[in-house]
Parts: sequence; structure tokens; C-alpha cells
Amino acid sequence: MLYTIDPIAFHMGSWPVRWYGIIIATGILLGFLVANREAKKKGMAEDELIDLIVWPIIIGIICARLYYVGFEWPYYKDHLAEIPMIMNGGIAIHGGLIGALITGYFLVKRKGRSFFHIADIVAPSIILAQSIGRWGNFMNQEAHGGPVSRSFLENLMIPGWIIDHMKIDGTYYHPTFLYESLWSLLGFIILLLLRKHLRIGQTFLLYAIWYSIGRFFVEGLRTDSLMLTEYLRMAQVISIVIIAVSLLVWIYRSMKYRLPKYGIVNHVLRSSDETSKAA
Repeated sequence: MLYTIDPIAFHMGSWPVRWYGIIIATGILLGFLVANREAKKKGMAEDELIDLIVWPIIIGIICARLYYVGFEWPYYKDHLAEIPMIMNGGIAIHGGLIGALITGYFLVKRKGRSFFHIADIVAPSIILAQSIGRWGNFMNQEAHGGPVSRSFLENLMIPGWIIDHMKIDGTYYHPTFLYESLWSLLGFIILLLLRKHLRIGQTFLLYAIWYSIGRFFVEGLRTDSLMLTEYLRMAQVISIVIIAVSLLVWIYRSMKYRLPKYGIVNHVLRSSDETSKAA
């Protein structure tokens, strides 16, 4: 049986509400709940985390869209009215991460907090939101890979309704959204299991490395990559840079600072404290 999935969930008057937006919002909400729970364990006030992440989320979404539009400018310069229409798809995770991290860094410092302490708290939530958000691409039938046979998809042991929805205009495609979603979900679980045994900043750096490794390989299968040159995929280039920088920062901080483990010390989040100075 061939399943059909409508990308529009419902209408508010004449305004269509798409599953894409609902799924993205759900990922952000669940990510916040996970981060807020950890923040409370670290002694943060009820609404303190909200103050620290609202603007990074807003700026991150804007930057994710501008990043995508920038690489697709030959199209959007003739369709300016479509630039704000993110509900139709077309946001780039790397653009969002760059915008959110820069905004978050300055906001956290302004609040007198340690950047790496806060980054460690939200890192599992970021990758969880990414895992959930990829299903928005599934609903829009976008961000898929190249053509494959139905038997190939059946051999992956994935549900039939996913296989059916990966048939676009008569052709089956790699469900790259699923590959990345599962990789990110596994990363989320690993971060939760390991973060008590990691030193300050390492949870966030491990997130950056883990996600980038998966993104590099999944990107190689996609047919809609944003290209830096004719042969260089932008996401793969950025993934390599992130992996290299994260490893260097990890090594540098391990050599320069005797960073305490979260599971061993009763750390305090204020950057004026001794452990925060090392962050």
C-alpha cells in the first residue's frame, strides 16, 4: 500500500500550517526541556536558561535561512517574496549553528557566565533538536540522497511508510534525513551517558565532532548540497573545519588547564569562580 503524507498539517483560516514548522518547533521545545532539567541540577534559576537561549534560537533561525538563501541567490534574487517562507523548507543547520553560537557567546559573557559550562548543558539538546528536525525534511520530501531501488530500501529494514514517502516523482531516493536523524539520536544518547565523565567543555566539543563526522558522510549522499565550488560541498568543508578546530581546542584545554570532571566536583557556573576561569 502506498502511503501519502500531506506536508500541510492543518489550516488556520487560509494560512497553511506545515508539519515542517511543527516538527522544528517540537525539536526546539524538547531540547529546551532536556537542557532546563540539567540547568536546574547545576543550580541555575528557573528562568535563567530561557534568558540565555531565546535570542540565540531566534538569531540562529534567521542565520540558517540567510545562509541558505545566500547560496541559492540566483533563484531568490528573482523571488524575493519567498525569502521569509522558511515553512516551505530551506534552512541550513550550519548557518543556524554559527549564528546561535556567536549570539550565545556574547550573551553568556554579558550575563557573567562561563561559555563552556552553558555550552555543555545545551549540547545534548542541540543534537536532539537536530535529530527531530530532520523529520521536517521527510515531510517536505527534501534533503534526500540519490536514486536507489525499492529493494535497497527494504533491505534497510525501515518501515514501509518511510519507503513509500521516499518515492518522489516515480523514483525512490536515499532517506538521508533518516541517516542523519539516527546518527544524531545516537549522539544524544552518548552525550547523556558520557557527560558526567567529561571535563568542562568536552561535552560540547564531543557534540561538534560527533555531529560533523556524521554530517560529512551523509552530505556526500545528498543531491541538494550547497556547493562551495563545482566539486566542494560546503557542509563537508565546514564539517572538516569543525572537527579539526574542536580537536585542537580539546587538546589545548586539556594541556593548559587542569579541568575538573563534572561528576567529581561540585562545580559552580559563575565565570568568576576558579573552575570557570579555565573555561
